[in-house]
Amino acid sequence: MSDKTLLLGHSPDPDDAFMFYGLATGKVDSKGWEFEHILQDIQTLNDRSMRGELHITAVSVHAYPLIASRYALTSCGSSMGDGYGPIVVAREDVTIDSLKGARIAVPGMTTTAVLALKLLLGADGFEPVVVDFDKILNHVALGHADAGLVIHEGQLTYGNNNLHLIVDLGKWWKEENDLPLPLGANAIRRDLGQSNMEEIAGVLKDSIQYGLEHRSEAVEHSLQYARDMGKDLADQFVGMYVNEWTLDYGDVGRQAINLLLKKGADAGIVAPIGSIDYIG
Repeated sequence: MSDKTLLLGHSPDPDDAFMFYGLATGKVDSKGWEFEHILQDIQTLNDRSMRGELHITAVSVHAYPLIASRYALTSCGSSMGDGYGPIVVAREDVTIDSLKGARIAVPGMTTTAVLALKLLLGADGFEPVVVDFDKILNHVALGHADAGLVIHEGQLTYGNNNLHLIVDLGKWWKEENDLPLPLGANAIRRDLGQSNMEEIAGVLKDSIQYGLEHRSEAVEHSLQYARDMGKDLADQFVGMYVNEWTLDYGDVGRQAINLLLKKGADAGIVAPIGSIDYIG
């Protein structure tokens, strides 16, 4: 591998595919960098980031305090749920209070969805059972867990499994804090050096901008990762998580990250984190 080849980790889902469409297809200028796309679920990417294996990677905001010494955040590439986000579903239409002490299938212990659910129910308020994110709906439908914490496209398709929405964590967070829920971020390894990090972040932003400006073809590209979704539903999902927040957090997005991690630290769920570096 040359020193201009970068390992870029992201999830195999429509919004990440949309973000990196311009880069993956050579539609944007990569400034001489070569990107090897590593497609893995977000918990696996969180784990790999803790070992510093990838140069740039999607990472859960929940996991960032664990990797902040090794990675900075790029200003672009965020996934923000503005009044919507990960959901909890169950076979019966139960109350939120009934989730306390329940056995809940989750997509990974350092996902932001788990952090949000712990803030709602208490740090030890439920029994988490880690299940691959794309198997959670079926896992719950078959009765292997009392409820499921659902991320990605399952937020739109859970009805196909005859499951009930119990709580939308992004909606709950918005009502509580009047802020979007910061779910995912792009992290870049600090040992690349400041100027390289800035240049690479610019390339990533160009890819996101290209997708937004060529939406139809970028959505078409993303369909290869759209489980149980046609183009219209995939387009809806992409619009939820690739938007103006994705081009730059802005002051509101930064405020949301700070508050989420502060609440997590106050609850003893994450380690306290100081000032966050943003690249780009």
